[in-house]
Amino acid sequence: MALLATVALSACYGHVEALKPTDIRVEDGEFVAVLGPNGAGKSTLMRAIMGLVPNRGAVHFHDEALPRRDPAALASRGVILVPEGRGIFGPMSVAENLELGAYLVGRHTAEFESRLARVLALFPRLRERLSQTAGSMSGGEQQMLAVGRALMANPRILLLDEPSLGLAPRVTAEILETLGELNRQGLSVILVEQKAPLALRLANRAYLLSLGKIVAEINPREVQSYDEIARYYFAT
Repeated sequence: MALLATVALSACYGHVEALKPTDIRVEDGEFVAVLGPNGAGKSTLMRAIMGLVPNRGAVHFHDEALPRRDPAALASRGVILVPEGRGIFGPMSVAENLELGAYLVGRHTAEFESRLARVLALFPRLRERLSQTAGSMSGGEQQMLAVGRALMANPRILLLDEPSLGLAPRVTAEILETLGELNRQGLSVILVEQKAPLALRLANRAYLLSLGKIVAEINPREVQSYDEIARYYFAT
């Protein structure tokens, strides 16, 4: 039984079907990459899973069908999204952003302190900037904060939409290595990424999207060259 699975999940923007009926699965403890060019439907897939766009089909978590348009229901079960663009609250402090991630457990609890200690151990730069306004930090630090805030919710599965967008290669590598470490500790991950080499170094499996549909499921260990992946991107 998969931890999370979609069944014929599709999504539209107006009359445009941005995501055709799609089946994916993520096993407990698995790291799955979703790859594809701009406009392939990767972000739409993440938003449809979370119920953030009008959709059809189903999302199953531990074999239970979840409400299609209820992001809070998914979050309460531990399905957490780090959106493209990070979605942090710029005028608020780093500490306040992190607190929002753990709003279900409350600020003055042992569980909160345990989660905060874990996040600050993973991202020491956040500890140095707890009182700083989030919007004044660098792009890489803001992405660390976005991931940290998601971890404060104690996810069972973490969905990340283009975490490398706009970041320097060194910072991207640092953040993705942290995600790899979290996965080795047992956290399930779905990573949407354009930079296939980075994602495939971490992933157990990968789905390739093109024109709103899955065109291939691959084992990263069997990829001989990234040229063969690029050919899938232009499949019709």
